[in-house]
Amino acid sequence: MPVQVFSSITIQVPRKSIFKRLGYRKGVTQVIPDEMRELDESVEYAASLVRLKGAGKRFNVDMEGVSRIRLATGPVFESRDLAKFLRHCGEILLIGATGGSDIVEAIHECTESDNMTRSVVLDAVASEMVDASLDWLCNYFNCELTRENKRLSRRRFSAGYGDFSLEDQHSIYDLLELKRIGIDINESAILIPEKSVTAIVRIEDFQEE
Repeated sequence: MPVQVFSSITIQVPRKSIFKRLGYRKGVTQVIPDEMRELDESVEYAASLVRLKGAGKRFNVDMEGVSRIRLATGPVFESRDLAKFLRHCGEILLIGATGGSDIVEAIHECTESDNMTRSVVLDAVASEMVDASLDWLCNYFNCELTRENKRLSRRRFSAGYGDFSLEDQHSIYDLLELKRIGIDINESAILIPEKSVTAIVRIEDFQEE
């Protein structure tokens, strides 16, 4: 199965999660109307700069011992935490997404001009929209998996979490052909532009707990 590339992902702006990331609590945080209008404007501005793209592909996996995960295509991941996450799992979904470079440039411009409040809002919008695009990808693949009486786990696991080395991001980058959606990767295994992420998701049978 080839990598499935999504050159444009459209989602609703996840305002609830954005406000939560910014520390706002309904019924607790008091915001005067002028501040709310300014905040709303910043959220809309940030959302207009986010260009969501994504990629995904299914892979068969074999577990070797308590810490080795071998993909059918060859790469091996060494991680006890990932192996625990994938226990009794024979197939995974790799997904990746990016918010594009426009929003990252806008965040940097706000930071350089000492407009930190706006920078923080833009950053929150970008982070939450990219995360929501991973949900979108999971929903897409879940529709396919339903026909096979399978589903994706709700949890996701990413390189750099626990003992899953960030260096393995290089393998994930190649496997998902992320260059096709405008993502680069540097020698330190950092994805560029900054608001770009990857994740591993379990593929389970419906009867699994």
